[in-house]
Amino acid sequence: MNFKQLNTFREVMITGSMSEAARNLNRTQPAVSAQIASLEDEVGLKLFERREGRLHPVPEAHYLHAEASTILERLSATEQTLRGVQNLEHGDIRIVSMPGPSVFWLPNIVSTFVTDRTAVNVSLISRSSYQVQQLLATQRFDIGIADRGISDAAQSALVQHEMVVLPCVCAVPRGDPLAEHTTVTVQDLDGRPMATLYDDHPTCIQTRKSFQDQGASFNRRFDAQYFIPLLTFVEAGLAYAIVDPITAASYRSYRGDNATLAFLPFLPEIDLNVSVVTPAHRPLSKLATTFVNFLRLELQALT
Repeated sequence: MNFKQLNTFREVMITGSMSEAARNLNRTQPAVSAQIASLEDEVGLKLFERREGRLHPVPEAHYLHAEASTILERLSATEQTLRGVQNLEHGDIRIVSMPGPSVFWLPNIVSTFVTDRTAVNVSLISRSSYQVQQLLATQRFDIGIADRGISDAAQSALVQHEMVVLPCVCAVPRGDPLAEHTTVTVQDLDGRPMATLYDDHPTCIQTRKSFQDQGASFNRRFDAQYFIPLLTFVEAGLAYAIVDPITAASYRSYRGDNATLAFLPFLPEIDLNVSVVTPAHRPLSKLATTFVNFLRLELQALT
């Protein structure tokens, strides 16, 4: 049995007439009769009896009609789904990200991307940068966002990295005199209390070195595992912080009109190397590829 046979059979069952089925299907009556005859040969049953000039389906034909309708409806639904996939309107995207971007910045980007794509489902989980690379190596996720400064997973050959260099900014309270500057320098922060990430993080290493190179006093008062908690100390007027622009964008998102911090360029430049990670041995869907391109533009805008 094939699609044409089943579709023709269903139309004859609905109309009760070879000629009317032919008109509805835009075919000739002999072509419809030939399709029904070939279907009867394949199933080994006579499906219709002609009495008093009219077609009458045999009992077995009603069973076949029910089965044929189910099959044709499934095929139709599959065709619609595939058209949706082709038009980027249907599908799944699986994302795993280091914690910072996954709290506010990345959900905002996903929301913008799927606004007009109601049949697109997104899974977003948060893991450490090392775990992001491990999970991408399993080929079960489409996209990862990781800190490229952290050592790669052992399965690095199983993932692809696209690095984006993000220049960090200095977070200061809006009422602070430094907020009036166009840039903040190491000398501006000489001896002032600082909030940074942990010792081994590349941004902390760069910050400490920039103070040493300039002969300035590095006064770290607070340290944390992630950038966003540092901003609480800055809001309280207890410290200044060098943070990545993703954190700055996240802060503006969740604080909105209540934002009390300003983010200024910092010199000398301190960079956060962010990697967009994709599986090396599983091609991305057209939808996931389009999202990666969208994400890439959003990251480039932060530079």
